[in-house]
Amino acid sequence: MCLIAFAWQSHPRYPLVLIANRDEFHARPAAAAGLDPEASQVYGGRDLVEGGSWLQVSTRRRLAAVTNVRAGLQPAKKPRSRGWLVRDFVRGDDRVRGFAAATEPAASEYGAFNLLIWDGVALAFASNHQGFAHRIIASGLHAMSNGAFDAPWPKSGHATRAVEAWLASAPGNAHRMDRAALMPLFDALADTTLAPDALLPDTGVGMELERTLSPPFVAGDAYGTRCSSVVLIGADHCVFAERRFGPKAAPAGESFAILPLEAAAARPC
Repeated sequence: MCLIAFAWQSHPRYPLVLIANRDEFHARPAAAAGLDPEASQVYGGRDLVEGGSWLQVSTRRRLAAVTNVRAGLQPAKKPRSRGWLVRDFVRGDDRVRGFAAATEPAASEYGAFNLLIWDGVALAFASNHQGFAHRIIASGLHAMSNGAFDAPWPKSGHATRAVEAWLASAPGNAHRMDRAALMPLFDALADTTLAPDALLPDTGVGMELERTLSPPFVAGDAYGTRCSSVVLIGADHCVFAERRFGPKAAPAGESFAILPLEAAAARPC
């Protein structure tokens, strides 16, 4: 993922509302959002090169999502794929604190990452950029892209404002969301407006590339937004919607699923 925005404990029906865009080379093979053939309780997309994922949920009340951290044009090659952090968490049993602690010793072996994990009780963030750190996330609106958590990047602000507007307009008593109800969120993820130069971050890739990567949706030929996702986590179900794209934003399919979640159990963080 290259953009994730979410509201935590801010909606009466859906404690976690998450929207995300995954930017990647269009030639890199990937599986559309669906049930994992090797783990029937896991749903999401899969990277068919390294075997990990960028966003997955489990009916066992778990979610994980990851972005890379942009720091220069030629990041050092690392032996471990950050996508395996997503895969390992959703298939495992560790609470967020335990998973973060177990990740720390080998954190430097992964490409630079921002990781979001939810264990049915707590939501946490972890990163290995400029040293390993993790923390529990407070309720409210948040975003992470290819920089620091909650960094005020233009695309992050656009996405969090879209989530905030959706929260204000979404019916609080709606038990199940349909595709139409998610349209404002997908519209926000589809925005291709370039950010003003004065607001661009400096991630070491040069001004021209900073401009190209500044919109929420990157409509490139060889590289760009491959999929947009909306995930709503409720008390007993998860809504997972995905729209996929080819070069130059050509539509390439979509998925929509409502997944039952196991009953919540009292357990420590």
